[in-house]
Amino acid sequence: RKAITSGYFYHTALLQRSGNYRTLKKPQTVYLHPQGALAKQQPPPRLVVYFELVRTSKDFMRTVSETESEWLVEIAPHLYKPSDVEAVDTKKMPNAKAQAKSA
Repeated sequence: RKAITSGYFYHTALLQRSGNYRTLKKPQTVYLHPQGALAKQQPPPRLVVYFELVRTSKDFMRTVSETESEWLVEIAPHLYKPSDVEAVDTKKMPNAKAQAKSA
């Protein structure tokens, strides 16, 4: 997972309270592709890296892997600061009601 993160660190998305994901560096709402293995994972991963976005009715992330926030600072200190990582680690996870609504 760390090797994948080192290759795709710019394509990182954070789980929002609504149950959707938001890219970190170029804020955009994105979604896990419904055919992906992580789409069915409960609880959903908090922070993911993805290979590509497929634009249909929504922007779906494909080829997704869960990642660790500390790795972003370690791998790409020119792009991610420790304060960015602290914000990721301290945000509350979405509740089950919001996740059911977005599905």
